[in-house]
Amino acid sequence: MGLGSQVSYNEISKLVGINIATVEKYIIMLEQSFVLFRLSSFARNLRNELSKSRKIYFYDNGIRNALIGNFSTIETRADAGALWENFLISERLKLLQNNECWTQRYFWRTTEQQEIDYVEEENGVLRAFEFKWNPKSNAKICKTFSKAYPKAELSIVTPENYASFIML
Repeated sequence: MGLGSQVSYNEISKLVGINIATVEKYIIMLEQSFVLFRLSSFARNLRNELSKSRKIYFYDNGIRNALIGNFSTIETRADAGALWENFLISERLKLLQNNECWTQRYFWRTTEQQEIDYVEEENGVLRAFEFKWNPKSNAKICKTFSKAYPKAELSIVTPENYASFIML
């Protein structure tokens, strides 16, 4: 299970040799302890949208790094994109909670692996964000999403513009 990847309680259950209900209880306990949090998938219109998936993130990348024993600099890491995504989403959640902004939070993916990293819905307004660690990458918002949700506000967040995403 990679950072910010879709999570299968069944796969975790088989991997560690405990039943699915116990896996879910442990994840809930870690969530209630503010170690990690879950995002559910966003689905409304498309037949091929994943509707029952979830992703798990850490509130603190340092805890995740300690668990895997990797404290290398971000520039040398193969998981830099995943760490960036986790950092941005966790900091955004902290911002929203601290400012009492009650939004629904999701990720979006289709069966064809088209994806939006993070989606917020507040008062009927959808905001979709794609996170890119490398600002020079050819980052685009998925056309399938923008066609299905034409009124959604679409943004790409990079190290060059992230401050407006995690601060008021």
